[in-house]
Amino acid sequence: MGSKTNDRIPGFQTPTRMADPTRLVVLISGTGTTLHNLIQCIARGELPARIVGVIASRSGIGGIARAEEAGIPVAIVPPGQKLSEQIFATVERFQGELVVLAGWLHLLTIPEPWLGRVVNIHPSLLPAFGGRGMYGLRVHQAVLHYGAKVSGCTVHFADNQYDSGPIILQAVVPVEDDDTPESLAARVFAQECEIYPRAIRLWCENRLRIEGRRVRILPANPSAQG
Repeated sequence: MGSKTNDRIPGFQTPTRMADPTRLVVLISGTGTTLHNLIQCIARGELPARIVGVIASRSGIGGIARAEEAGIPVAIVPPGQKLSEQIFATVERFQGELVVLAGWLHLLTIPEPWLGRVVNIHPSLLPAFGGRGMYGLRVHQAVLHYGAKVSGCTVHFADNQYDSGPIILQAVVPVEDDDTPESLAARVFAQECEIYPRAIRLWCENRLRIEGRRVRILPANPSAQG
């Protein structure tokens, strides 16, 4: 896999890949709503990818049922001392090309060959309202408590810290005066369903270039559109 080494964030690479559907491995810790959205986008032909495996952090969660219903193999890798080692060994067994964090709640140590090949979505406009312990309704509660007038979501490359890798895409939503954490979460999730598949598609089309903390989106190649 050809790459350009980033000289401002050690280890980060701008990946290139072949034109075949990208092999995604999706990591989940909960209900799998983001996984379900990706499955639907692929079925509609909106995403040139295939989910070849799902890794769950525990058994009995809703996302596993969604994966099994779609005929996607599932591996359960519970948190432990060698979590990252086991995760990426499982990804390689699935022959994945891109790791997609979809409600995954555990910090990973990403091997250098995988930097630039792991993406995450966070339900706020990073770097605001991110970091350890900031997930789900906790994020939206914090946004409302702070009195923010806008919120949104962020797709970024994952690194070895919570919610800190280079940003790929963001979407903004208004915070209404009568919002609850649940109503704000619903508005943000609607945008997540739009920008996460869009960011993954950009990766699939070799249109993302990592330059320091910036991710440049390259023009579309007309011959690659389909």
